[in-house]
Amino acid sequence: MHPYDIELTDLHGTHRRLGDFAGKVLLIVNVASRCGFTPQYAALEALYRRHASRGFVVLGFPCNQFGGQEPGSADEIERFCRTTYDVTFPMFAKIDVKGRDIHPLYRHLTNAAPGIFGTKRIKWNFTKFLVDREGTVRARYAPSVRPETLDRDIEAALQR
Repeated sequence: MHPYDIELTDLHGTHRRLGDFAGKVLLIVNVASRCGFTPQYAALEALYRRHASRGFVVLGFPCNQFGGQEPGSADEIERFCRTTYDVTFPMFAKIDVKGRDIHPLYRHLTNAAPGIFGTKRIKWNFTKFLVDREGTVRARYAPSVRPETLDRDIEAALQR
């Protein structure tokens, strides 16, 4: 299966495919509303707004697998993101990013870009994956990597 065939569901329940974003540079992030890294939403939104006109999209995937930090419903998540951080980038339904029920997108991402020491498992919220215009995973960033430090990598991907 090509990664663009992976099925996704947005926060409104609309079924999509990763291929809906073909030809764009993507930053895919597992997010949570009650995490110490939650303020990264502001920087993710800033990146999105700065580069969107050139074909860059942030995709947010809420996950409740780390300390129950995303317990809300889709409506609660959307309201929180919109009112607290003015998020306009695409947000998707809650998914599992590790374990037995790992979403196919995260199975693909973690296989394509293992973490430190070759571990594939996502260790916390706000792990980030940079995907180029052809759908190739170019980089994986730890939750502690601040989005505002990714400009150089995003620029390089946009110029390809």
